[in-house]
Amino acid sequence: MTSRDSPYLPALVISLVLAVAAGLFAGSYSYAMANPTPHTLQVAVLARPADAGPRLDDFLRALEWELDTTIEARAADTYQQAVDEIEEQRVFAVVGLAPDGRLGLDLAGAAGASVAELLERAAPRAAEATGNEITVRDIKPLHSGDPRGLALFYMNLAAVICGFLGAIQLSVNARRLRPGERIVVIAGYSLLGGLCIVAAVDWLLAAVPLPFPLSWLILAATMFTAGMVFTMFNTLFGRWAVLPTWALLVLLGNPSSGGAVSWPLLPSAFGTIGRWLPPGASVSAQHTAVYFHGHQHLHPYLVLAGWSALSCVVFWTWRHRHPGGR
Repeated sequence: MTSRDSPYLPALVISLVLAVAAGLFAGSYSYAMANPTPHTLQVAVLARPADAGPRLDDFLRALEWELDTTIEARAADTYQQAVDEIEEQRVFAVVGLAPDGRLGLDLAGAAGASVAELLERAAPRAAEATGNEITVRDIKPLHSGDPRGLALFYMNLAAVICGFLGAIQLSVNARRLRPGERIVVIAGYSLLGGLCIVAAVDWLLAAVPLPFPLSWLILAATMFTAGMVFTMFNTLFGRWAVLPTWALLVLLGNPSSGGAVSWPLLPSAFGTIGRWLPPGASVSAQHTAVYFHGHQHLHPYLVLAGWSALSCVVFWTWRHRHPGGR
């Protein structure tokens, strides 16, 4: 018996792969989430009298120093225009002067809970450093059942992991499915799984009021995309398909999704990559649907559709290479 025929060689390889994967998993999440630091924060600044300009400028500079970041100030002629900027998720806060002469900072916790927490802590210190008083308000708070804003992240995590785990189980326990049947079954369990997630989070626990059926369809699309991504890699790499699937969706996708830590606080590479991966697109679409339903963006839906289409095309084109079928 040669070493290649030994039953211990595959066990050794799998043990080494799992050990490395565990380290990468812990390192990826720690790198992204352990010490969230803003790089650039967008803030709307209300039109101000000439004599108020220096006060606001001094405050913004002090806030930059407190946060160790760059404040990107966007001028707004009216308060409603500034609120519209928040609704469009272009800015995270509004800075201006109240009628009594105090500084005002209006936050949007729903736009990014972690960003709002940092601003809420840093703003009073920045105001005190510049000899000002400030009033801080949250004008777009998170739902009371989800004060940390993590429910949508966990929903997305469940959809992603169950999506590709379902495809793995099909490859093991339903190998004889034809290509078209396999796609239909993945779509079927995705619709059912998305419905169960909505039922658990909203109808049963009342953690977050989800806009049904939009939230359901976003979750179903996420599960389908994850399932088809594994199926694509299963076609290309055979039994090792779980490795690129895990790397793409879990090691890179979930920590860069902006669900647990807002994109401005992630390392710049993660903040950029996350918007183009299925988990980030899913979190963005769900987040907008729940808290900014009147200001939907097309980009996350196109990302999910693009990954699904790519996976289906690759699988269908090289379906003869897939280890299943009959």
